[in-house]
Amino acid sequence: MSFQIYISGQHKVRSHCVFPWLLLLTTKTMMDSAFSTCFFFFFSFYIFTLAANANQADVLLRMMRSKWPPAAQQDSLFRLSNSSKELPAVYVAPQHGLKDLDKIDRLPGQPEGQSINQYAGYVTVDHHNGRALFYYFVESPEDQAKKPLVLWLNGGDRHHYHALRCFPRSIDILRCAGPGCSSLGYGAMEELGPFRVNSDGKTLRENDHSWIDVANIIFLESPAGVGFSYSNTTSDYRSNGDRRTAEDSYTFLVNWLERFQEYKSHDFFITGESYGGHYVPQLASLILRNNMKMNQSTINLKGIAIGNAYIDRNINEIEMYEFLWAHAMFSDDTHKLIQKQCNGSDTFSLECQDAMFQARRETGEINLYNVYAPRCSAWARENEEYDPCDDDYVRSYLNDEKVQKALHAVPTGWGHCSSMVWTDTTVSMLAMIKKLSTRGLRVWLYSGDIDAVVPVTSTKASLNMLDLPIRRAWLPWYIDHEVGGYVVEYKGITFVTVRGAGHEVPSYQPESSLAMITAFLQGTSLPPKKGKRMF
Repeated sequence: MSFQIYISGQHKVRSHCVFPWLLLLTTKTMMDSAFSTCFFFFFSFYIFTLAANANQADVLLRMMRSKWPPAAQQDSLFRLSNSSKELPAVYVAPQHGLKDLDKIDRLPGQPEGQSINQYAGYVTVDHHNGRALFYYFVESPEDQAKKPLVLWLNGGDRHHYHALRCFPRSIDILRCAGPGCSSLGYGAMEELGPFRVNSDGKTLRENDHSWIDVANIIFLESPAGVGFSYSNTTSDYRSNGDRRTAEDSYTFLVNWLERFQEYKSHDFFITGESYGGHYVPQLASLILRNNMKMNQSTINLKGIAIGNAYIDRNINEIEMYEFLWAHAMFSDDTHKLIQKQCNGSDTFSLECQDAMFQARRETGEINLYNVYAPRCSAWARENEEYDPCDDDYVRSYLNDEKVQKALHAVPTGWGHCSSMVWTDTTVSMLAMIKKLSTRGLRVWLYSGDIDAVVPVTSTKASLNMLDLPIRRAWLPWYIDHEVGGYVVEYKGITFVTVRGAGHEVPSYQPESSLAMITAFLQGTSLPPKKGKRMF
C-alpha cells in the first residue's frame, strides 16, 4: 500500500510499500511451474534492486528487455493527438501566491557570492487522486526576460552494467520495471543545472557550462512516484505509462504557466534524453493538439531536442550489439550468431536472446553508458577527470533534511529512479517524430558517440528509416579549434553527434553540449570552421 498525509497546501508526506502487489504477482506466477524458477530469480533480483536504490541504467535496460503484450504497445496517444475527437478537459487550479512560496532563498552548500533565482515545489495534476509533480526551476542569471523557457525530462538510463548480465531471456513480468528517473537528480545535479554536488555530498560547486547561460530551465520529476513526486492514491503507482505521463506533464505545464505567468509569451522548448525519446515527442504532440482548442491556453512551443533518444525498440536492440562489436567488445563468431538468430523485427526469440546473452558475457562488466569510462570505484574517484560516482554524491545531498526543506519537498527517502508498473509504451516513436517535423517545429536529435545503450548507430538507423531528404550534408562542427562532433540536416530534423560524450552528453562533454544547445535554441547552425564560438 501507499499513503499520503497532508502537511499544508500541496505538501504531503509520502510512504511507499510495493511489496504487496509484487507478492500477488508472485503467487499468480508460481502457479505455473514452468515459470517458477525464472520468476523466483527475477523476483529475488527485483527486491535486491529496490533495496539498492535502482538507477537509470537498471530502469532503461530492463525496459529494453521487456516483451510487451500487443495491447500495451498500441500508440493510443498518437491516435488521440491526431484525431478530431475532443480532448478531455485539463485540470487547472488557482495558482495565486504559490510562486512566492516556491522561491528558494539558498540551497545548503551553495557557493558563496553566487545569486540566482531558483524555485521548487509541487504542481497538482489530479485533484481527485491527489497526484502532484515536483519541479525545480532556475532562471538564467542574465537577461532572463529575453531567453527561452526550456523543460528538461530525464528517462531511464545510467552507469551500471549488471542488468545486462541478470536477464538472459525476456520475462513478461519485466514490464513492471518501466521508466522513472529523476530530472532533478540527473539533469539538474549531474548534467546541465547550475550546480554540481561535491564528493562530500554536502556542498555544491558552480557548473561552468550550465544551460541556464542560454535559457530558463524547468526540471520536472515525472511521473508520480519519481523522486519527490507523489500521489495520494495507491493505484496511481500501478498505472503509470506513456499516455498518462504525457497528460500529467501537459497539465503540469498549464498550471505552472499560471503560476509563472510572465513566461507565457516566451519561446518554449522541450528537451530530454534516453526514454525522453518517448516523453518529449509525446508531450509535444499533445501540446500542439491542445493548442488547437479555442478555450485552451496556448503553449508557445518552438521545438524539441532529445539526446541519445530511445525511439525504436527493435532497431535499438540490434544496434546496441552492432556498436559493441564494432568497438571490438565481443567476438566475430558471436556477432555472426546474432546476425543469424535475430532478424531485426523480433528480438525476443530464445535463440536471439541466447546469442545476445553470449555477447553480454563476452563484453564483461563495463560502463555501457560510456564504453571508455570507468565504473564507480575509489580508484576512479582519485584518478579520473569525470567522476563516475556522482550518483552517490547527489543521493546523499538530496536526502539531507536541510536540502529537502530548502527545496520545499515532502520529507521522504529520495532516489534517482523508481521501479514502477508501466502499463503502456510505443515500440517505435518514428511516426510521431516525423509528424512533428512537418509541423513547423525545430527538431534535433543528438547523440554522444561512445554510449552503447542508445548508441549513435541506433539513431542513425532510425533516421534512415524515415527516408528524409538531406538539406545539408554530413559535416564536422568545431569548438575550441577541435572537432566537437558531426552534423547532418534532414528535411525537418537535424542530427548532431557530440564527440567523446556518453549517454548523458552534458556530463561527459559540458562545453560541447552547451555549444550544441545554444545553436538549437538560437536556430543557428553549429560552427563548421575552427575557432568560431557559440557563447
